[in-house]
Amino acid sequence: MMTTTNIEYVKKKGAFAGFLTVLLAMISRSSGLLGLTLVAFHIVLAIVSPAITPHDFKDVNAQIILNAPSYEHLFGTDSLGRDVLTRTMLGGRQALLVTTIATILAITWGGLLGVLLGLVGGRLDEFLMRIVDAFLCLPWILVLLLIVVMVGSDPGVLIATLGFFYGIPVIRVARAATHDVVAQDFVTAARARGESRSTIVWRELVPNVLDVLLVEGAMRWSWMLLAFSSLSFLGFGVAPPTPDWGLMISDARSFMSFAPWAALAPVAALSSLIIGINLSADALAKALGIDRAQKAPV
Repeated sequence: MMTTTNIEYVKKKGAFAGFLTVLLAMISRSSGLLGLTLVAFHIVLAIVSPAITPHDFKDVNAQIILNAPSYEHLFGTDSLGRDVLTRTMLGGRQALLVTTIATILAITWGGLLGVLLGLVGGRLDEFLMRIVDAFLCLPWILVLLLIVVMVGSDPGVLIATLGFFYGIPVIRVARAATHDVVAQDFVTAARARGESRSTIVWRELVPNVLDVLLVEGAMRWSWMLLAFSSLSFLGFGVAPPTPDWGLMISDARSFMSFAPWAALAPVAALSSLIIGINLSADALAKALGIDRAQKAPV
């Protein structure tokens, strides 16, 4: 967690200078540089891929079904004769859009509620934490499947569902981080001045737990990507023919023994993005002085 000295430094130098300081600390580590490079590559690719793909992702050609990689189709073709490279380049757009917004939603509502509970304490805190514990015991993938079957798999539904369920464990993390801060003298002084709870939350607590929430957000982002791809793999996520890595892996799994290229490309793309996020999260934690090994997994 950021120390009081670090917080004062950021306040004096400004948010942008603080951001640059953390960024430089991250890229000074080889793992951080690799992670940020992978994440940046996928984000840029998701933005520019519609303009640079070599083929139309909807083009079906029965004459080139499951063709091996060639000069015309560098990653080969799938079971419908579609270009695997094109679909792999486009396959992360929906996943990145949905999970990025859902991560922001989860960190925002889960973080604020956790900070508030950490400040208030008492019976309300105990009651709500028992509800949080109950939700944490649920098999989330089954709950996600149930909601998608009942409501649908529109991006808005997926964002709201992922944002809600992945925000629940953030409550516990933010609450624990707040407990380390509320005992500090500056919070006691704010209470003595008669400041409202909302003022204490926004001015005293949130800036001091923001580093924990940022690291937690990066971790939740990678897990959301896995959940999103799992839904698509099971047929409850992105609807065909829209390219999606999970859907591509599902379509190609029956041909792995003789046409592995149809699945290897989306597997490599999804794996590299998740590895990049995890490496970036680890580098961010070290840059902010947070020991992830001491954080209880939730």
